Amino acid sequence: MASGGMKKEISETHDTLRFGINAGVKADLAPPHPLQSTIQSESKFWADKKKFGTEAIYGSAFNIRKDLDAQILSRFQRPPGALPSSMLGYEALTGSLEDFGFEDYLNMPQDSDSFRQPDMHHGMEVRLGLSKGPICPSFN
Repeated sequence: MASGGMKKEISETHDTLRFGINAGVKADLAPPHPLQSTIQSESKFWADKKKFGTEAIYGSAFNIRKDLDAQILSRFQRPPGALPSSMLGYEALTGSLEDFGFEDYLNMPQDSDSFRQPDMHHGMEVRLGLSKGPICPSFN
């Protein structure tokens, strides 16, 4: 009886401060702003057009190799700790090194007064699925 109650309690509770607002599936599918869907569709259009052009010039093996390199470089990350992973190889491959948005310099977590240094052991436990929660809690 106690184990059944424990399962119900674990499955129904949602810690909003640790895991964020759980608005459901609709919030995951819909973009937060109407303009964002337009920007995403336009960038997908130009990426497909560029892929079609490179396939016409260099052949299909070039795009396959580029996709494989992107998959490999997108999975490579530094272990959780003091230095965040920059994904420099992936950004160089996709050409996003030239993009400099407001998220690159505003609202950095390291500048916050309530920033705590990430625990490397807890971060690896979360990444390996041994523990729950965010890799780096940002509030005291």
